[in-house]
Amino acid sequence: MLLAKLPRLAAWNNRRRAIAGRYGELLAGASGEGRLRLPKEADGNHHVYHQYIVRVPARDAVRARLAKDAISTAVFYPVPLHLQECFRGLGYREGSFPEAERAASEVLALPVFPELTDEEVERVAASLLAALP
Repeated sequence: MLLAKLPRLAAWNNRRRAIAGRYGELLAGASGEGRLRLPKEADGNHHVYHQYIVRVPARDAVRARLAKDAISTAVFYPVPLHLQECFRGLGYREGSFPEAERAASEVLALPVFPELTDEEVERVAASLLAALP
């Protein structure tokens, strides 16, 4: 099954990159105002945007507002590694890695799949902007 999909991979990656670029354009003002943080690509590299993750304060409220607008989002990795049960024996506690904890409370994955239309991207961005504090 995956071998049958392989010839489409480059086109799908390109489409996700185009969607990410458009999100970046539409959300740049809010990012510049510090209302959210956008993903960045390291110089000389490019991302395929399997996920498009933004960081927003009051993430859960923002996510709820997007859900009211029928926009699906996801939260991947809501618990930082040092607070996961499997690492309890290492002795870390809340506050040991504040930036990881902050990131875990702010990350939000926006829709980014090849079939997403330009109009849908604009609707997601508009809803997100309206939801931001």
